[in-house]
Amino acid sequence: MKQLVEVIAKSLVQDPAQVNVTETVETMATVYELRVAPDDMGKIIGKHGRIAKALRTVVKAAATRENKKVTVEII
Repeated sequence: MKQLVEVIAKSLVQDPAQVNVTETVETMATVYELRVAPDDMGKIIGKHGRIAKALRTVVKAAATRENKKVTVEII
């Protein structure tokens, strides 16, 4: 899952070296924190949050296939 978030984010941003994904396992779900360069934040979020929502949807769909619960936070 972490690699999926990282690959998608790196394909969207101008500076892929600044993409950092941190995985935190909690009791109910796994949280992925996505950090990008400040200049690339708009590209990750998209207009009205559409790209961020699509990213979360894809990751949740992949996690559902493995019977896991995940959350993606953009920091």
